[in-house]
Amino acid sequence: MFAVVLVVVFPVVVLMSGAVAAAILGGVLQAERDAAHAGSEYLALAHADPWHQGD
Repeated sequence: MFAVVLVVVFPVVVLMSGAVAAAILGGVLQAERDAAHAGSEYLALAHADPWHQGD
């Protein structure tokens, strides 16, 4: 039973916790970037969609 936990469950837990940490870090860094560049063209550029064809 311990071998199953060690081989199957532990890697899944490690990968999922890394994904959660990456999502939190990304959200924090995006909010910090938005606050630092509020009102500048950098913020508009960061939120621009390069594939938008226009209407």
